[in-house]
Formats: sequence, C-alpha cells, structure tokens
Amino acid sequence: PAPVRPGISKMAESEAFYENEDNLKKLCDFLRGKEGPAVREAIEMDKRVYYLKGEKLVNFLVEPKKGTKWPSNLPKFKTRQEAIAVCKELCRLHFIHRSEKRGKGDLTISRNRDFDESGYFTWIYEGDKSFSNMMTTLLVVGFLCCTCFPIWPQFLKVFVWYMSVTLLIFIFFLITVRGAVFLCIWILGFECWVLPNLFDETLGFVESFKPFVSFEPTKEGQLIYRAGIAVAFVSFCYWAVTQPSEFDGFKQGQVDFIKDLYAGTLLSDMSQADKDNIDKPRMPSLDDLLKKLDSSDDEEEEELDEEEKVAKMLEDLVGDEDEDIDEDGEE
Repeated sequence: PAPVRPGISKMAESEAFYENEDNLKKLCDFLRGKEGPAVREAIEMDKRVYYLKGEKLVNFLVEPKKGTKWPSNLPKFKTRQEAIAVCKELCRLHFIHRSEKRGKGDLTISRNRDFDESGYFTWIYEGDKSFSNMMTTLLVVGFLCCTCFPIWPQFLKVFVWYMSVTLLIFIFFLITVRGAVFLCIWILGFECWVLPNLFDETLGFVESFKPFVSFEPTKEGQLIYRAGIAVAFVSFCYWAVTQPSEFDGFKQGQVDFIKDLYAGTLLSDMSQADKDNIDKPRMPSLDDLLKKLDSSDDEEEEELDEEEKVAKMLEDLVGDEDEDIDEDGEE
C-alpha cells in the first residue's frame, strides 16, 4: 500500500488500504476462514450458499469475537462507519450480494443491491481455487485409474482387495459396536451414541466426528419397548451360553468367511487370467470336448425325433387316403 502522509487519520489509512481490490481479497479470505464470522447454509437458485446478516458482519469487523486472531497484515476497523463503507465496497465488487428470505433455508437474490445492516448477504467470493482445482484433477485421475483396473498389475489388485476388505470389516465392526452400546444403555433408560453424526450427509468430514459421544435420557413411553428388547437380548445370551455347539458353528462360519474374503476365493479374476494366457494357444480342455460331444449327440437325437415325426405324419396321410379309396370301392 501507498505510504500514509502525516496528518491523515487512522480511519483514512484503513479506508485507503481497503480501496485496493487485492487487499479486499485478503480480508475476504480471512472472513471466509475459520476465524471469520459465523454463517448459515441455504439454497439459492438450486445452489448451496453461505449467508449472514449485515449487522453481524459489521459487528464482527468492529469487534471480533473473543479469541479471534486478527491478521497482522490487515488494519483493524475503529468505527462502524468505516466497516459499513468496506461492506458497501464488497457489494460493489460482487464479493457479496444481498438476498431475501423466502422460507427456512431458502433464499432469492434481492433487487436492492445496497448494503444495509438489516439485510441478508450471501457470499459470492470463494477464495483461491487452486486447491479445489487440484482436488478436481485428482478426482479425474483417480476415476481414470479405476476404469483401467483390469490392466493393473497383480500386486496392486491384491493391495486394493485387502484394503477394501479391511475397510468393509472395520465399518461392519464399528456399526455393530455402536448398535450394541446403544442397545445396552437404552435398556437402562438412556440414549448413548458413539459418533452420533457419523452418517449425517449434511455435515462435513470433520464435523461428522463431533461429538464423540452423545448421552441423554430416553423419551417417555418407551418402558414397554425397552422391557421387550431386554427380554429378547437376555434370551439370546442364554441361547449362546447353553447351545455352544450351534453358536461355535456360527462363529466358525464367520471366521471362514473372513478368511475367504482375504484369500480372494469368493471372486475370480477372469481379467487377470486372460491377461496371463494372452500368448498361449487356446486349446479346448477334455471337459469342453466331452460337453461338445454330448451337445452333438443331443442334436442328432433331436434330428432323429423330427424325422420320425415327419415319417409318422406321412404314414397317417397314406392310411387316410387308403381308407377313402376302400370306402369308394364298396359304394
């Protein structure tokens, strides 16, 4: 920024600083980051957007929330007029635009483009797109690699198979443990979920793991259901203890199933077999020859059956003609 002449107030210094569009972008990067003001999600023109009220934006610029680390390369705002002037500049440069609420979580673009503390403003500025472009490139490259899976080396296929099986078993184990913990505590009159937001599609990746545990009392009127589930659970435990042979067979079946998963015996890799035998002459095996002979014998039998049917039809026709001739002679 240009040097400030003596006699110019601190307010004029900050205004001159934010007149530069690049400096405004730095301010927007800060406002859109984790240290920025809280925003809400909504749908505007069939697109998910983030918005906030003009008053909250001005309040944050003048008095940031407690614990906020203001960037050292950005001058702070001393008055509300100074903050409002910068917000108007954000609207003029289309970093934000004014919106109107049509319903809960539903916005539409307002015809009034001026900044007002009582209005709602939606962020247009998305910051540096380098990371987003890099992730998009990685996604396209990953998709192309997945489509070329049949020509992958065998060791990569085995690695992907082990990773997939391990992830599948881990997810199944996690779901089972979450359900068992919830069931045991729910019978006692409380609802306890481990990672309650794990499968919430509306949250981001990090937010899905918060909080780690939720614990609250159950709603009224569930005593009968809890008693019934408790009886069923105790009955299952009693069966597992008194019938060790059947339960042990069930456990052994699960262990064998997991071994077969890791061994890859449940699925056959025909593409790899074709790749390994691409240069070998394709000679029919003994089983193929026997099947071919059996099929040829069946075809011959079918042909003979058809010939016998045709011969029988001819005999019937000839017999009918002879009977007609005999009847004419007797008359």
